[in-house]
Amino acid sequence: IPRMCFRMHLWYFLCNRKFCWNLLLHKNITGNYSVMFLRYERPFGQDCNISYISTKEGGTFMKKNVKKLSAVLSVIMLMILASPLTVLAAEEEAAASAKFYGTFWALVPPIVAIALALITKEVYSSLFIGILVGALFYSGFSFEGTILHIFEGGMISVLTSSYNMGILIFLVILGTMVCLMNRAGGSAAFGRWASKRIKTRAGAEIATVVLGVLIFIDDYFNCLTVGSVMRPVTDKHNVSRAKLAYLIDATAAPVCIIAPISSWAAAVSGFVKGEDGISLFVHAIPYNFYALLTIFMMIAMVFMKVEFGPMGVHETNALKGDIYTTPARPYANSAEDEKGNPRGKVIDLLIPIISLVVCCVIGMIYTGGFFSGTDFVTAFSQSDASIGLVLGSFFGLVITIVLYLVRRVMNFKDCMACIPDGFKAMVPAILILTFAWTLKAMTDSLGASDFVYGVVKSSAGGLMNFLPAIIFVIGAVIAFATGTSWGTFGILIPIVVDVFSGTNHELMIISISACMAGAVCGDHCSPISDTTIMASAGAQCEHVNHVSTQLPYAMVAAVVSFLTYIIAGFVQTPWIALPAGIILMAITLVIIRLKFDDLKI
Repeated sequence: IPRMCFRMHLWYFLCNRKFCWNLLLHKNITGNYSVMFLRYERPFGQDCNISYISTKEGGTFMKKNVKKLSAVLSVIMLMILASPLTVLAAEEEAAASAKFYGTFWALVPPIVAIALALITKEVYSSLFIGILVGALFYSGFSFEGTILHIFEGGMISVLTSSYNMGILIFLVILGTMVCLMNRAGGSAAFGRWASKRIKTRAGAEIATVVLGVLIFIDDYFNCLTVGSVMRPVTDKHNVSRAKLAYLIDATAAPVCIIAPISSWAAAVSGFVKGEDGISLFVHAIPYNFYALLTIFMMIAMVFMKVEFGPMGVHETNALKGDIYTTPARPYANSAEDEKGNPRGKVIDLLIPIISLVVCCVIGMIYTGGFFSGTDFVTAFSQSDASIGLVLGSFFGLVITIVLYLVRRVMNFKDCMACIPDGFKAMVPAILILTFAWTLKAMTDSLGASDFVYGVVKSSAGGLMNFLPAIIFVIGAVIAFATGTSWGTFGILIPIVVDVFSGTNHELMIISISACMAGAVCGDHCSPISDTTIMASAGAQCEHVNHVSTQLPYAMVAAVVSFLTYIIAGFVQTPWIALPAGIILMAITLVIIRLKFDDLKI
């Protein structure tokens, strides 16, 4: 009797056991097929014992499916043979990881993700492919090691981080508050009030900038708050969602990085060992050319009515009534909420926002020990932004619900219905953040910081005056590739302090400022940056649209900042370098207006 036999070994190192499966295809005299599965189970080092046998017979069934079954089995066997699960997996993974660790390959996964996001305009799959590339490098192209590193070393690891989880809870609470303010009619009432006082598109954009500058405590808080408050106003004046997202993003991190009382100042000061962190941060503010020039450029472009690149297309379409340009509407459901409640008044927006600001400040200084006797500045410098923002936003949410119940704008049931709706509104941002954090975990596991340390140390030899400009570029590249400015601070600032220790203190301040500016620049440009993601969520703009329209603007500010850092490296005083940078930016904007203005009015 002819018989085919396929033998497959699937190894599972769980509970110290091995399972062996035999699959037998048997053709009997009548021409019918029978299939037999046998599973063997044994502890290592002992003989196999059959644990069960199952058979299935049926001529028609097997005649129709034997080819499909054979094809499936062949694919499974090829996958198993292609993955080094059965031969020296641990040794091969360690060798491959060592080969990629601390080299340029550590930056390849985020580069792949960013390139795919910009090309395909699809961010979720692009980020996952970047994560997959990083996991393949780390595991030495092992199938088992890759899967484990994606989930166990990546997604599960970042989602079990207390800091990351705090940020996600903060997002959900803010989403709930935005939903409450919309349904209570506060946002619509503020829009009506502002429309009587803000008469022009330029006025709406400047009001957005001013509000963004005033909310300097934290970039996450800035993005979502400014977006929820100003979106009805900018929509009324036909400002595109892409331009609103840019204005929000450009007044988030760039403002926080020059504000001494902010979560960013606390983060930077924590990375400066052996120095007075807050004092050094304050001295570095005039040298933070990217942040200062970005704010100057943003305001100048509003008054000059200059738009170029993809933003010019979005703004031209917005003037015709299409504030989105592309078909994607990631936050379409929220438009129904913004119709609001006819009983809503401006106080239904102002009191929740003011409560949120005050409670978040109190929450942050509470985590820094202010109520245990620590002074205000020190409490801010050692605060935990994640916990502080969660505590503050929670009490802000409670105050908002109580306000609406007392004013009878909404009943308790409607208030509770906003919790899942607010969560759903933040799902796109939460998904992208989770993927972005996982991608960062991949680059960390490949030793990106060690690679950067080597690059900076090798550049510090005979190029001391050019070092601020070099550090600015390196910081921008790292932040762009990893999507985190704080991680870039943690990598570069200790290296800068070590390079300049006991030598030129002023040049050390300029270089630390260049590090911060480069980190903010890369963070501003990167599609996997949490701040960029938050700006898209705050403006309710398609994320890829925000990235593609903002990138040319950020690159202009980056080039002018780079040239200004070259000047600063030689003159070593902000009183010459900063005015020179402002003049360079003004000249650049005039040239753009004359030659490259894409706004068609």
